[in-house]
Amino acid sequence: MNGPRRTPNEPADPLPLIREYYAGCSDGDVGRMMSTLDPDVVHWFLAPNRGSAPVAGAEHLARYWRKVTTMIEPRWVVESICASGDQAVIEWTMWWRPEPGAARVPTRGAEWFTLRDGRILEIRSYYQMRPEPTELDGFPYDARGYSVAGRERSRVHPDADRFGPPPAPGPSA
Repeated sequence: MNGPRRTPNEPADPLPLIREYYAGCSDGDVGRMMSTLDPDVVHWFLAPNRGSAPVAGAEHLARYWRKVTTMIEPRWVVESICASGDQAVIEWTMWWRPEPGAARVPTRGAEWFTLRDGRILEIRSYYQMRPEPTELDGFPYDARGYSVAGRERSRVHPDADRFGPPPAPGPSA
């Protein structure tokens, strides 16, 4: 066995679970998302975003993201994570098209996850979705290994561009 040994009550690293969830979201793969979600999951959204009402239930949430995938061609990239016990907080970027044929733009945000029995029970999402990039002013995203235009993957989520729409043209890294 590689890596540190865990005690029977010690929770597993949540990063693979969260990355799998976002792979399903990016592909619109209902089954993949359902495999990561507790049946009683609730996803809370920051108002006043369009569609900010909470979405409850694993199948409802998975079908919600499948619909979003067909409308805006999103790709989620996990940029960083802090986790303890059954809680995880991540920074993420969603690359998407504000309208068909438009250039892809980044929306950056954070989410707080609560886990139960190795599945996602609750997601509290903090971001503002606008048709232009929403980013920290002057933050060195590229230097820190975050996703950037033309490279929709990160150090924490290096295979993110395998899921969702075809990779956008741009610099390779």
